[in-house]
Amino acid sequence: MLSADLSPKFCVRLNNEVRMPIMGLGTWGLEGEQCYRVVKCALQMGYRLIDTASMYGNEAEIGRAFRDSGLSRDDVFITTKVASKDQGYEETLAACQASLYRLGLSFVDLYMIHWPVVGKNIDTWKAMEELFSKGKCRAIGVSNFSIPLIEEIKRREMVLPAVNQIEFNPFVYEREMFNYCAENGIHIEAYSPLTRGICLQDKTLLGVAHAYGKSPAQILLRWALQKGVTVIPKATSVKHLKENLDIFDFELYFGDMDKLDALSMAQCLIDR
Repeated sequence: MLSADLSPKFCVRLNNEVRMPIMGLGTWGLEGEQCYRVVKCALQMGYRLIDTASMYGNEAEIGRAFRDSGLSRDDVFITTKVASKDQGYEETLAACQASLYRLGLSFVDLYMIHWPVVGKNIDTWKAMEELFSKGKCRAIGVSNFSIPLIEEIKRREMVLPAVNQIEFNPFVYEREMFNYCAENGIHIEAYSPLTRGICLQDKTLLGVAHAYGKSPAQILLRWALQKGVTVIPKATSVKHLKENLDIFDFELYFGDMDKLDALSMAQCLIDR
């Protein structure tokens, strides 16, 4: 059976020594029974990271799918995020507790600020530190944060984010952010690693995929993994769940990595 378990081969060690899987399932847009079925299927198939957020409105279904999977709590890495409307010190503490209630958990593995909010980031981050110290989350991170915003946290000598979740793929490849996170021990987690399907027919990508006998989606995911990035592609079918997980049996050569590095969203949109 395919698997992306919590063994060292399939994990990265965060800056607080917590192990995080390098492959997971994104759940934005999954709702109700469909969300429940997809998450349960993914867990049974070998996925060990499930990414959600309070604004997705599916935490209860994800919690139910986890409980019904038969897996132990130590087997699964669960992430959720505080929404923009819930930011601020007290508000974030309450939002985390509400997320835990909906998930049916006593803690999450990673809790993140979903989007920066002007004037609230520092107070929200203080709450994140408090939640971390009380064991409500095993790691804390940010999402969609720029370098100056992370630097503001760093200047105040606060706990450095363990993760920055950003859009990341060969067509949206922010080299400055990539290098900054590497230099500061902040792990990048890629959302939209498959470009939301927009660039899967790019000629260069198709050429690389053909050479390896893999799908364009598998090439994009493999590219990110070789960058040391965790990927959380969304999938709704058994076929795509399996396809996304089947990326551990090959490696992209340096020349092909360079070809993918040179891609751009602008060119992709022109070619369409």
